[in-house]
Amino acid sequence: MSTAGQVIRCKAAVAWEPGKPLSIEEVEVAPPKTHEVRIKIVATGVCNADWGYLYEAGKGMKFRPFPLVLGHEAAGIVESVGPDVTKFAPGDKVIPVSLPNCGECEACQTPKPNQCRKNWANMQVGVLADGTSRISCKGQQVYQFLGISSFSQFTVVPDTSLAKIRLDAPLDKVCLLGHSVSTGYGAAVNTAMVEKESLCAVFGLGAVGLAAIMGCKAAMAKKIIGVDINADRFEVAQLLGATDCINPGDHTNPVQEVLVELTNGGVDYALECVGSPDVMSAALNSTRDIWGSCVIAGWTEAESMSVQVEKLLMGRTLKGTSFGGWKSVQSIAQLVDDYMNNKLRLDEFITHNLQLDQINQAFDLLKSGKSIRTVISLHS
Repeated sequence: MSTAGQVIRCKAAVAWEPGKPLSIEEVEVAPPKTHEVRIKIVATGVCNADWGYLYEAGKGMKFRPFPLVLGHEAAGIVESVGPDVTKFAPGDKVIPVSLPNCGECEACQTPKPNQCRKNWANMQVGVLADGTSRISCKGQQVYQFLGISSFSQFTVVPDTSLAKIRLDAPLDKVCLLGHSVSTGYGAAVNTAMVEKESLCAVFGLGAVGLAAIMGCKAAMAKKIIGVDINADRFEVAQLLGATDCINPGDHTNPVQEVLVELTNGGVDYALECVGSPDVMSAALNSTRDIWGSCVIAGWTEAESMSVQVEKLLMGRTLKGTSFGGWKSVQSIAQLVDDYMNNKLRLDEFITHNLQLDQINQAFDLLKSGKSIRTVISLHS
């Protein structure tokens, strides 16, 4: 029986207020409006950003309105499409993205990294193009995190923030391309443009950092040093391409000094994948004079980093990256193909598989450092 045009009642993990565990609720998901697509979410990753917006609202992360359904790293199947949608049809496999890609604006037309702003402002505050959400619970509007809300069995997203992928792709794996793996991998190959035989350091060995290591390896870097206070991450880092791993806690000197000594002057490329201003400064200071490059891939919104201007005057560059410099919608299908053709690894990132009603357990695993990525299955 078709559900097109009807309100769908389903389960979602609702954040009623910041700092409190998520609650599994029955929600109502309205039909898609013009240029919108309703998706059956099959699988979603649990990301540090989801945890941060719930537990660090107003601190390192900007405040988002509540109640809120989190989740933004997902894959699913198109259930129905709204008016004027031409690129999607029911049954398509898709990955939603928080960075739009309308294909028409100046940012989309340039070959440079994508910074499309189609519906951007509204999505940042949890609503779609008309200023409202498609999700409601107990008679009140529930805001959609980054315009996605993948911790719901069904959701509605703009057609400019959705990538169609091949039908044989395993959704419980390629969901990670909706954010973390794409961001880290792209930070190395697109933003840093790591060169063959170069020396690299990756700060933070979560999913983004591990993907950055994979990108450095793909670029044929000579030395790839993973830096993390959690030594449990070192084994998978080495599996993905790290040649060395350093725990700052094992050294009396600051880690940037350790790296400068280890590499006889500093690394060519440093990639910060934590989102900490202190770590950002350490990453910059670990790079070599004249041509050293530091790329910030870790996400924070409400903090500033300290930069010694002399470090830049000596020839270093400092860059930021959003979604790894990919053209979001346009690039995801190719990244999925790369995974299917064994050119990109995803399975190694997934440490736990849980159900929607175990979502708070997934947050606990994330915060304790016991998981790299937990993938939540939304339909048993």
